[in-house]
Amino acid sequence: MYRRSEPEEQGLRLQTTYRRLRSGEGSLLDLVPAPEEEEAIVPEDRRNSVRGVNVPPPPVAREPVKPTIGEWLPRLQLIGEIGIDDVILWLRDGMRWIVLAVVLCVAAALAYALMASPRYTVYTDIVVDPSNLNVVSDDVFTSNPQRDAQLLEVESKLRILTSRNVLARVIDKLQLTNDVEFVKPSPLDFLKNLLLSDQEEAADKHLAALRALTERVEARREERSFVVVMEVWSEEPEKAVVLSNAIVDAFETELFQSAAESAGRVAQNLNARLDELRRNVTEAEKKVEDFRRASGLQSSNGELVSNQLSSELNTQVLAAQQGFIQAETGYKQMSAAIARKQTASASVFESANMTSLRQQYNTLQQQISSMQLIYGERHPRLVSTRSERTTLEAAMDEEARRILERAKADFDREQSALEALRAKARAEKSNVFTDNEAQVQLRDLERDARAKAAIYETHLTRAQQIAERQQIDATNVRVISRAMPPNSRTWPPRTFILLIAGGIAGLFIGVAAALTLGLCKYVRGRQPTAG
Repeated sequence: MYRRSEPEEQGLRLQTTYRRLRSGEGSLLDLVPAPEEEEAIVPEDRRNSVRGVNVPPPPVAREPVKPTIGEWLPRLQLIGEIGIDDVILWLRDGMRWIVLAVVLCVAAALAYALMASPRYTVYTDIVVDPSNLNVVSDDVFTSNPQRDAQLLEVESKLRILTSRNVLARVIDKLQLTNDVEFVKPSPLDFLKNLLLSDQEEAADKHLAALRALTERVEARREERSFVVVMEVWSEEPEKAVVLSNAIVDAFETELFQSAAESAGRVAQNLNARLDELRRNVTEAEKKVEDFRRASGLQSSNGELVSNQLSSELNTQVLAAQQGFIQAETGYKQMSAAIARKQTASASVFESANMTSLRQQYNTLQQQISSMQLIYGERHPRLVSTRSERTTLEAAMDEEARRILERAKADFDREQSALEALRAKARAEKSNVFTDNEAQVQLRDLERDARAKAAIYETHLTRAQQIAERQQIDATNVRVISRAMPPNSRTWPPRTFILLIAGGIAGLFIGVAAALTLGLCKYVRGRQPTAG
């Protein structure tokens, strides 16, 4: 009769127990053998040896053949049947790996805490106002009132804060190329000194310092504000503060120099343009003077001399015309008085001799009237007096003719002067018309000269203003919170925290390794053993 061997029975019992564990009907206590089963578990050769029976040793069992990958694939379907008890057994079997991982990670954390370079971070708050200070009314830089444009302006200045130009200024100012924190010494420095020139070596150190400083500086803008926060870290707290202050100073210098260079370029372009404008103004004014000289245009008090002369000639013509009319009137009156024999009574004859003769004539006339009343018409004295009167009348007529001749001479002279003045006035009037026509072209040339002169003066004034603007710092950047030395390092964390983190990381790594090994054994067909 066929009978199963004890190892086979034991394997069947274990398989049955594991199926009950997977289905949730059993527990881990089922794996512990009962007292009556312990004897059955003991191999037969040991029982026989204990009893004193010499039994030949069992044949040597063959080494089990490891399953191949093709044989593992069907077992992968059994992963879904893994229970919590399997996981606990895997963790118990891999406890040494968990402990080893925790110890190694804690040791690594302790070594990192002791060997890592510390970092001390400082913070600086800067207000970057997008609108510059209103130093001059008409500045070369315009400000945009739109908020989006202002934020873009702040972002641009934020980029300048961490730019290479600013950091290069800091490197040159603090001599960071000689600082071992920024330029790490290398075993190959001796070979570099032999192969590279002094300039190339200095450039290499400057580039290394620039890269190291770039990694240590960070800036960001606070949301909904113009405040920029700059972070700088170093291995020493005092050095971090010095770096932060140097970067702020270099940033302000860079902004000022950038504005000065921009204004300088504008002033240079204006000065180059001023030379051409100056030549244009000189040529335009020369054309005005050449045309005035060629046309014979002379001005006095802003008025052409020809116009002034024509005006004066017209005035003289009017005065000569009045003198001519008076002379003509007096001549005609004298001629009429002589023709009517009224020389004695006519008031037009005016002279000292005529006045004396009239007085004598009036005296004789009175004497004649008196003698006519006293002596009669034929008295000798009356006749003699009348004879004297006739002589006076003849003298008066002669004097009147002389006055008439003088009046005729004055009349002719006034007439000649009037004709001469009228001729001059007509000639000057023709010159005035010619000058007025020429003055139209002259005014056109003068307008062109004035316009060019105005443009030249505007550009000249603007160039001088911009040249002065180069010397004024109008950037509106203010530091509202200076960097302060930190109380503790920002990296690495404290040793106690690193040890805890290392222990937790080692625990996770060990647990993962234990579970991975248990899963691999399970897939390969090995069952975990208790104990």
